[in-house]
Amino acid sequence: MAEKRNIFLIGPMGAGKSTIGRQLASQLHLDFIDSDHEIERRTGADISWVFDVEGEAGFRVREAEVIDDLTQEQGIVLATGGGSILSKESRNYLSARGVVVYLETTIDKQLVRTSRDKRRPLLQTEEPRDVLETLADDRNPLYEEIADFTVKTDEQSAKIVANQIIKLLDF
Repeated sequence: MAEKRNIFLIGPMGAGKSTIGRQLASQLHLDFIDSDHEIERRTGADISWVFDVEGEAGFRVREAEVIDDLTQEQGIVLATGGGSILSKESRNYLSARGVVVYLETTIDKQLVRTSRDKRRPLLQTEEPRDVLETLADDRNPLYEEIADFTVKTDEQSAKIVANQIIKLLDF
């Protein structure tokens, strides 16, 4: 039996990882998993609550465990949290166990896409642009480090981006 391939979507919050991931999984007949939803399922609490109680460091430990577990699956499209690449172990798991696609977007698009979402603990501030710029400075090099492919998501629908990814991956 042929081994099923995995697709791991990385990128900043608001890049469209979950929306595009669902499209990809549907078109490729793969299972879709969102790592943030898996953390919520395992803890029985939403991400904001985990951040409040355990802090970002505690959340990142849980996230690294989930990434390790999920990347051992076969035949999945995984949408990762924006900070999942902060862990060196998670970066290693992602790059070794599947094809990594970096969904790149601009700060302006992130602001538009996340403006009404109150479930993103890092953006619960008066200056979300400053937060996003700092995160981009810290994280973009890490996304680039492990990406097999980079796809811009700014001006395209999820379906068009999913089709671009399918062509790139030659699935």
